[in-house]
Amino acid sequence: MQAVVVHDYDEGAHLEDVDVLDPQANEVVVRVAASGVCASDLHVLHGRSPVASLPMVLGHEGAGVVERVGPDVRGLAVGDHVVLALYGPCGECASCRAGNPVHCDGAARVQAIFGRAADGTTRLRQGGEAVHPMVGVGSLAEHAIVREAQAVKIDDDIPLDLACLAGCGVTTGIGAVLNIAEVPPGASVAVVGCGGVGLNVLQGARLSGATTIIGIDANADKLPLATRFGATHTVDAAATDMASAVREIVVGGVDYAFEVVGDPDLVAATFELTRPGGTCVMVGSPPPGSTIPIDGRSLFSERRLLGCTGGSNVPARDIPRIMRLWRAGSIDLDGLVSQRLPLDAFKDAFDALERGTVARSVIVL
Repeated sequence: MQAVVVHDYDEGAHLEDVDVLDPQANEVVVRVAASGVCASDLHVLHGRSPVASLPMVLGHEGAGVVERVGPDVRGLAVGDHVVLALYGPCGECASCRAGNPVHCDGAARVQAIFGRAADGTTRLRQGGEAVHPMVGVGSLAEHAIVREAQAVKIDDDIPLDLACLAGCGVTTGIGAVLNIAEVPPGASVAVVGCGGVGLNVLQGARLSGATTIIGIDANADKLPLATRFGATHTVDAAATDMASAVREIVVGGVDYAFEVVGDPDLVAATFELTRPGGTCVMVGSPPPGSTIPIDGRSLFSERRLLGCTGGSNVPARDIPRIMRLWRAGSIDLDGLVSQRLPLDAFKDAFDALERGTVARSVIVL
């Protein structure tokens, strides 16, 4: 197959031939139809991703059609349309057995995070050398070979170039609101960073019934989209102090604040947007080893800072829920797609992401 592969951070990514081995037990081969291009892919290119194992096939937000199934696959068949999930629980560890698959730490899930099968190998090769699919997916490619738990069946009539977004950006953003923060109706919310994931935090806040939703970004061009996806107020962080602006809208600070950039200092500043007793959720992914400079005195007022991995999503639960919400007109997927590009134009997608000019680029195969 052809795939977008990174061998060296300085040389960047290239479209290359990669061999796909046969699927093993509980694995399926999916012919990729579409893949979103996410900031997490960009983090790999910049050498700041905690999950990078080079050489690596980029992409983790895909959808396609099952082409082959390995032994012991019970829930999927050739021809099924699927969304490729960011994570998939192992079903066997203590957390999974306790009914808490979000915190799965079984070998199958942990190895997949670093692009390996549960046995520590991969099913992708170049000249006999192992190639790692990003978080066990590697969707910027013509095919992906994944564990059955990472391929969620959807209805055949759902457009795959929209459904792919549920693999990461939509589940992460909406999940941060519904699964992690559990924002109640009537709450006030601030969202710092209105890119692809941030827009989904905004529409998650709207879904939750929040009545004051503030979209904040240093790129003013993103603010009209923020309004489309649920912001009742917007703040241009390049033109005004966001803390002062937020407190002019909500005296004392918001109930919930979400940082969706991945900058440690910005996480600390977002934390300070909350009222006493408020909650801040770090949705963005800071560089490995970074420290968040929280003023300890702010914790005396019982503020909470929460982490977020993929919106605490359980693929088999949350991806079908997103599809139902889209069918009902309760969430907007169409508006997230700024451009559709062929696989050989993947560099244009990364350039647009660097410039901050798109919500999502979708690679269509």
